[in-house]
Parts: sequence; structure tokens; C-alpha cells
Amino acid sequence: MGPEWVAILALVALFVVGTVLPINMGALAYVAAWFVGMYALGLDEAEILGGISASLVLTLIGVTYLFAIARQNGTVDLIVRKSLGLVGGRVAFIPWVMFAVTALITSIGAASPAACAIIGPIALGFAGRYKISPLMMGMFVVHGAQAGGFSPISIYGTITNSVMIENGLGDASITIFLSSLVVNILLAAVLFFALGGTKLMSMRITAGDEALASPHHDGPLHRDRSSAVSGTGATPTTGTAPSGATTGGTPSGTVTTVDPATLGSTRDHVLTILAFVAVAGVALGLDRDIGLAAITAAVVLSIISPNKYKDTVKQIAWPTVLLVAGVSTYATILTTAGSPEAVGLWAAGLGAAAIGALILCYVGGVASAFASSTALLPVIIPIAIPLIASGNISAGLFVAALAVSSTIVDVSPFSTNGALMLANRPDSIGEQTYYRQILTYSVIVTLAGPLLVWAALVLPGW
Repeated sequence: MGPEWVAILALVALFVVGTVLPINMGALAYVAAWFVGMYALGLDEAEILGGISASLVLTLIGVTYLFAIARQNGTVDLIVRKSLGLVGGRVAFIPWVMFAVTALITSIGAASPAACAIIGPIALGFAGRYKISPLMMGMFVVHGAQAGGFSPISIYGTITNSVMIENGLGDASITIFLSSLVVNILLAAVLFFALGGTKLMSMRITAGDEALASPHHDGPLHRDRSSAVSGTGATPTTGTAPSGATTGGTPSGTVTTVDPATLGSTRDHVLTILAFVAVAGVALGLDRDIGLAAITAAVVLSIISPNKYKDTVKQIAWPTVLLVAGVSTYATILTTAGSPEAVGLWAAGLGAAAIGALILCYVGGVASAFASSTALLPVIIPIAIPLIASGNISAGLFVAALAVSSTIVDVSPFSTNGALMLANRPDSIGEQTYYRQILTYSVIVTLAGPLLVWAALVLPGW
């Protein structure tokens, strides 16, 4: 067996182990890279570790550090409350506000699970209070997270764009972002009309029924007011994080609440929002490294309020950093072993590059339904390179199709995002009932999603 297939079998093994056991897949990837690199490829440790992208790791640290500050000082709560205030009492708008707020949070650097952990309990609390379909509301949050997840300054976006540039595929950041945004909006629209959204249009929230304030500003809320924020007064399930809480970027079973005393003033909110705008301007307008820009903005905010943010560095998404660092290192091992060429040539040998592209879309979708989308993206994009070279397929649209196919399936109850929605279900629906609803929807998305995305993005340009 050639080293290219040894590397592929090791990749399958680490995904299986990382899915079955609660072990960070980045750590597994480092182990796989060490053994495959040394014993199948004859590389030394320096060559194995040389594959990690310092720019990508710094970007993850910088954007999650800046977002942790925004979460700690209440800027995220402010965005949620102001956004909910725009619905004007119209219940039908609430799911779309939850979608938009989650999309905004991921688009400015939040990890998708962190955004779902923050907005999920709020959204499902509204679902229980105002008789909105819990399935619709929960999936709106997940699709919202993916809608903003490929912005040029997001985690998914920076990973995908970095991998494309490193592999000579050019910059297609806007194409990928808009593709994900449009696909997830369309899926949300289908859910809205299929799950009774039109019936909500005649419903209004009375002035005395609104509970839009953040619990961090009002202290412990009574049941009659808290149901709009956290279901019907139930304590969030272990592994979830209510608005303003953090688990270090990735829910891990321990919820760290935020002391109300650390919440920021209006000045803090304004400075934080300006920091995000500045980072976007420097990265997009001046074409500077977004990781350096984000960590600079976070440091400036920390200098302005050193005591307030002295522990915020602990809230950086370190598990995600380990995940991406390990997987990107193993992706280099795959490239060195020639695995992408082997898979790409096999797919191209099926008779049509477009058919090979469809197969890769399904590989990404099915694998990501059970494993980490963040871990999958650095691996599956290089595999597509030979296929792009062998056929008349747009690199940007093909990668967009792979990226969207690999992330829309995060509605699965086996993924972190889907599990968060299940854990925060309102009391109005039983756990098994809600699980079956989410599972059924995720099966539909996994079976039909990659095909529809491929038909919309890859097939027209072939």
C-alpha cells in the first residue's frame, strides 16, 4: 500500500476516533501526523511540524480574543437586545432576528458553536413563550451561524481562504461568503413557510409581555419574565451557555458565567464596535493580516481597561486553535504523501469532473454531519485540487460548494450546533420528540443539500 493511501486511512481513523470518543481531533491529528510522517514518509519532526500555518493560528487566536471581549463587556447582549427591539411586537420576525444576530456574531469572528450557545437559549425561550415551532427556531439559529460563518473575517472564512491561497487557488472569499449566505437564507425561508411561519404574522407581543432585557443587567428574572430568555424558567442543560456566558469558544460541559460587574459601559460598547469596524477595514481595505489586526484591537481594548479584561485571554477558543493547528498539520502530511492527487485522479477517472465534484460534496457533507466542520475544511479543499485541474470547473465555485455542503449539515444532533439546540429545547416539547424532529431534518439536509448545492454552484459552470 502506498503512502498516499496510508495517509487517507489514518485520516479516516482519526475522524472515527474523534467522533466516537470525546478527544480533540486536533490532538489526534498531531499523533497521526507524527506516525504517518515518520514511518510512511520518512520525515523528521521539524518537517512534520513545518506544515502548520502560523498566520491561520494567529487569526483564530486574534478573532476569538476580540470576540471574547465583546461578549464579556456586554456588546453581544446589546446587539441582541437592540435587534429584538426592532421587531415591533411582530412574532413572525423573531426567528429572522435570531438568524440575523447569530449570522452577525459568527461573521465578526465567533466560533459557530459559541454563537449557537449564546443565541440558542434565547431563541428557544422565545419559541416556548410565543408558540413558535422549536424546530424552526433552533434550525434558524444554526443556519444563521453558517450564513455568516464564511465572511472574510470569520473563522470558517479565514480557514477556507487561507487554504485556497496556500494551494494556489486564488482568493474567492466573497464568492464563498455569498454562497453560504444565500443557501442558508433559502433553507431558513423553506423552514419558515413549512413550519407555520405564516401563522405567526398575525401575532403581536404586547408591551407588558416583552422581556427583551439581558439577564445580566436585570439580575435573576422571575419565571413570568425569564421565559422569553431561557425557556420556561428551566436551568440550561450542562454543556450549554446562556447569553453572555462562555465555554472558551467551544461548549465543553462547563459553563462559565459572566460577573455583572464586568459588563461594560456605553463607552466600552462603542469602542468594541469601532474595534470590529477597524479590523474589517484594515483587513479588507488595506489587505493586512487579519490575525494581527484582530489581536492588536484586542490588546488596545485591554490597555484601555486592563483590570476588566485581565482574564479574557482565557476565553480564547483554545480547543478550536488546537483543532485547526493539528488538522492543518496533518493536511500537509496528506499533501506530501500525494493523497489529494490520488483521490482527485480517482474522482476524475469516473468520467466527468462534475461527477467527482458531486462525490466530494457528499463526502464533506456526510463526514461533517458526524465530525467537525472546522477540522474537515483544511483537508477536503486540497483533495479537490486535482479535480479542478482536470476539468473545466471554477475553483471558487467548487470550493464554495464544498464549504457549504460541509457546513449546512451542522443541524445534525450529532454535531455541536445541533446538540446545543436539543439541549436547550423549551419545555413545550419532549426531548425525544425534538430529537426526532432535528434528526429527520438533518437527514433531509444531508441527503439533498450537497446535491442541490452542487447543482446550483458547480453544474452551471461545468
